[in-house]
Amino acid sequence: MSSESERAGGSEEGTSGAGSGSGGTGGVRFDLERETELRFEVEGPERVTLELLSGLGEVFGSELNRNKKYSFGPGAKIAVFTWQGCSVCLTGKTEVAYVSKDTPMLLYLNTHAALEQMRQQAERDNERGPRVMVVGPTDVGKSTLCRLLLCWAVRAGRRPTLVELDVGQTAVALPGTLGALGIERPADLEEGFSVQAPLVYHFGSTSPGTNIKLYNKLTSCLAEVFSQRCEASRRSSVSGCVINTCGWVKGAGYQALVHTASAFQVDVVLVLDQERLYNELKRDLPHFVKVVLLPKSGGVVERSKACRREARDDRIREYFYGFRGASFFPHAFDVRFSDVRIFKIGAPSIPDSCLPLGMSQDDTQLKLVPVTPGRDLAHHVLSVSSVGDREGEDGGKGAAGVLDSPVCGFIVVTAVDTQNQLMTVLSPAPRPLPRHTLLIMDIRFIDLK
Repeated sequence: MSSESERAGGSEEGTSGAGSGSGGTGGVRFDLERETELRFEVEGPERVTLELLSGLGEVFGSELNRNKKYSFGPGAKIAVFTWQGCSVCLTGKTEVAYVSKDTPMLLYLNTHAALEQMRQQAERDNERGPRVMVVGPTDVGKSTLCRLLLCWAVRAGRRPTLVELDVGQTAVALPGTLGALGIERPADLEEGFSVQAPLVYHFGSTSPGTNIKLYNKLTSCLAEVFSQRCEASRRSSVSGCVINTCGWVKGAGYQALVHTASAFQVDVVLVLDQERLYNELKRDLPHFVKVVLLPKSGGVVERSKACRREARDDRIREYFYGFRGASFFPHAFDVRFSDVRIFKIGAPSIPDSCLPLGMSQDDTQLKLVPVTPGRDLAHHVLSVSSVGDREGEDGGKGAAGVLDSPVCGFIVVTAVDTQNQLMTVLSPAPRPLPRHTLLIMDIRFIDLK
């Protein structure tokens, strides 16, 4: 990664710009100079095809294969970067497509190089590798920077771990969860990272603020399991982790970042595009933690609430039907109310005067509340807890057992028949359910297939 030949090579001919027709029927050719990037967005029902014609280029750290067509659908926001020049062809209608010379990629690569030096030092000294936390407000490119650093690390022969703490827009599992994933190969340009055997915990909402105590507890659970993995695998320990965080950086959100840094014993914090946050973390984190301020890319686009909601729906749809809805065939079957136990984590807030003696509001945030199935359960996403069927009773160790246990999958309730005490569920696997303790999410999904 650090040498010119590893970064990229190939054509430097032409200038940044576009000419019509050279790359195929109806396609537009872009000749990119060294260290420039082509940015394009896809909106509406359109699909756009990208093809590398000459030279070498990459998309968010994943290399393009020459003469292979990559297809991107509505909502895609793509940046093709080249270190030494390349030519690409775009076919289809884009919302916008332009070439930019103003890019922070060199700074990002230097950050990767510094992390790689830390890994090499860890190998020599028999210590652990860097644990990196990426922070910043919403829509500054945190997920993209995480993807870049992970892909480059894999291309350098490492096996880093992605820790996903953004419960709204997760790259590991469904929205409403926290998770970790061992990265063994660069992300697929169209589908992202291969999600095999992830570690996933149920949170139940798309905002940490709905239950900050649960959020911090699950962060600690992930940190503990990651540390155990590092003890068992020297390669994982040296490769370290990259932690993606949510965009809530004030008040309790800021305290959650400090808690995460402590739980994972992070060595490096990368702050995107906010000097205030950078200075606060410099002040509050231990002196040995390197806090680095990096600029965001000019290609970062602010997303509306509707866009975020659509992205969450797409993520859930892909879980059941596969990428582009053509790979998987989910199962629909009935489940008797009596065969499952459904819980919600966190009791509703009540006045302090009504709480039992010695109990605080915080205690209710980790309480398991039984849910009686009714018509309002329809379209809710449910996590299938891996906890044993004899565990998980409300209160005491049972509640802790459910909270600390990862999930083994997800289902969606498509219909509820209260008269016959049945609910119809959509599941990625055939009946029966692998476990019978279900955790309800605030998230709804209407299956339109």
